[in-house]
Parts: sequence; structure tokens; C-alpha cells
Amino acid sequence: MEKTIVDTIEAASHELRRISLELYEHPEIGEHEYRACRLLTEYLEGKGFKVTREAAGMPTAFMAEYSNSAHGRRVGFCSEYDALPGIGQACGHELIAISGLACALATKALLEKDLIQGTVILYGTPAEESTSGKITFVQQGLVESRVDVAMMIHPGPGDGLYVNYLALDSVTVEYFGKASHAGQAPWDGINAVDAMMQAWDNVSMLRQQTLTTNRIHGIITNGGKSANVIPDYASCSFIARSLTKAQLAELKTKIENCLKAAAVATGCNIKIQWALKGPTDDVFQNEPLAETYKHYMEAQGIKFLPKSVEEGVAGGSTDMGNFSYVVPTIHPFFGIGTTAPNHTVEFAKATITEEAHKATLVAAECLAKTAASVFLDDQLYQQACAFFAKGKPQV
Repeated sequence: MEKTIVDTIEAASHELRRISLELYEHPEIGEHEYRACRLLTEYLEGKGFKVTREAAGMPTAFMAEYSNSAHGRRVGFCSEYDALPGIGQACGHELIAISGLACALATKALLEKDLIQGTVILYGTPAEESTSGKITFVQQGLVESRVDVAMMIHPGPGDGLYVNYLALDSVTVEYFGKASHAGQAPWDGINAVDAMMQAWDNVSMLRQQTLTTNRIHGIITNGGKSANVIPDYASCSFIARSLTKAQLAELKTKIENCLKAAAVATGCNIKIQWALKGPTDDVFQNEPLAETYKHYMEAQGIKFLPKSVEEGVAGGSTDMGNFSYVVPTIHPFFGIGTTAPNHTVEFAKATITEEAHKATLVAAECLAKTAASVFLDDQLYQQACAFFAKGKPQV
């Protein structure tokens, strides 16, 4: 089994490297990954997968499937391929794309040889986080109805299993006032910018009275057009993050109160719009699956910090969290030989090195071995399901 996985991924290494570099050289932001989607789907079709384009009604999403039995277990992997505005592949999504391809190819090889029975699905998921394809896949029932477990890996400055991925939601707020001449009759106006600034101060003060694991950050998107006119319109947007989805729901209520209070104080009307596709959930990491992945990685000489240390770190956010609340899921980080953090120019440059490519394939091999264990090891699968059924504490 392990030899088939390693041989399959190593045989595809040059092809995967070419795909990775092309995704890096032609970055596309979320929901506009047309070139990337075409590149990946054509490759998968050439490898014998049944490919569904525009999956879940999303133009740049896909599902690629291969099965040798309708009765075996079903494992899903995820590929991401969107870039960040202005800094390209600074989150290493081109490496996630090829890691998903590698895992799908290796699992398909096991199925073709009848070493395992069941189905593998690769989800092509555009636009990570708040405008995410993963959320749409979950909402349309294309995860829990199609796979028994889900897996993906993500590059970073180190290797990790239990870092806390925060639940996330974004909000846009608009204030509507009344324009008037700022010099001649300011008392006739209702200042929308005053409302926005009051809201900003309210949210800033809220930060003092909230959990240290919560995050609130925002930008002003419209602050008026002329200093000589009392502005009748202003807008801003915020992102809120919390350790769990339950804590996020509580935080969102407090943020809304801050925003509404500013409207009341200034006499403005207000429109509040949270992310249309819904919040990004925190990741419910499946411990039995994570420890299996860790076992295979440690056999390759990779070292991890103690679980208790990792759990003390509040990381970023990922829509893989939404998968993790409907099926047993893991989302480990793997190091690519850099100390630069994600979402930086330095990290983007590190993702195209040979060292990063090799690290990606090693991690993909270990993830594929974890998937194979799910197919073959009844006890592991039952433990993973039991851990999932227990649920994540929502303190």
C-alpha cells in the first residue's frame, strides 16, 4: 500500500511541479480562478477521473471522482487555488492544489489495484473563507452525503496539527444621513460619517471587554465625497473571529449593538449585512485521524510541538472548518523551509522553491497514507466517527 502511494506521487512529481509553477505565475483571486480551474480539471480528466465542472453552481469549483465500489468507504480531499489580491500566492494555495491532486492520484491507484474498496473525491474549492466554495459545498449537502471523512493540508512556516483555527464572519455596515451645506446650514444635515466614526469607536472600545482570543479588524470603505458637504452616506466593513462558532455568535451580537448605537446617536439609518454565504466555522480537528497523519509524518523525520502547546496558539481561519462540522476532518499545516508567515511576499517566494515542492509531496504522501488507513483500518474509522460524534466543546 505505502509503496503504491509513494511511487504514484513521485511519478507525478514533474507534472505537479509544472502545475504549481503555472498557478504561481498566473494568480487569480477568489471566484475568478478560471485558468486554474481549467488547468486542474483537464489534468484530472486526463488521469481518468470523472469531473464535474461548476460544482454546486460555482463557476470555478469542481468535483473529481473515482470509485471501484459503491459499498466501500468514501474519502474526500480538497484543493485550493485562489490567490490573494496584490501579493499572489502568499498563502501557498498552489501547493494545496497539487497536494490534493497528489492524494487523489495515490488513492485512485490503490482503488485501481483493488487494494482498497470505495470512492475518492477531490473537491476543487474556490475563494477560501468568507466567500468560500467549501461553505457552499456544505450548504448544498455535497459533503456529508458524498464522503465519510475529509482531509487537506496547508503550507506554513512549520508543521502543526492542533493550532486553533478561528471561526470568522465579515460584516458590511452602511449609514444613511442627510446632506446639507457644511458652512451655511450644517444643522440641517445628518452626518453619516459621524455615525461611522462613532461605530468605529464603539467597536474599538468593545475590544477591551472581549475575550483575548477574539479578533475584530476593519476598514473604512466610504468616508464622504467633499468636506464642504455634510455627508449623507458612509460605510465600513469588519471581520470578526472567535475561538469557536458559539463565541463568534455572541461576539457578532455585541458588534451589531455597537453599530446600531451609532445610528441611534446620530439619527442615521443603518444597513447591516453579514457574509451572504454564512460564517466560516472553526476547525474541529479529528484527533484519531490527526494522530495517524502525525505517525506517518514522524516516520519521515518531521517533529511536532506537544498538543498542549499547539492548542495555545490562535491561528488564522479556514473554511475547512465548515467541512469539519459535517464529517470527520483534518487540516494539518506542513513546513516548507521558511520562517516567513503566511500572507507575506517572503512566504510567496518560498512556495516556489524545490524545498517547498518536496515538502508538499512528503506531506501529501502522509495524508494519502492516512486516507488509506481509513479504508483499511475499521478500528481507526470507528474511533474517528466516535470522536466526531462526541462533538467539539463550544465554550
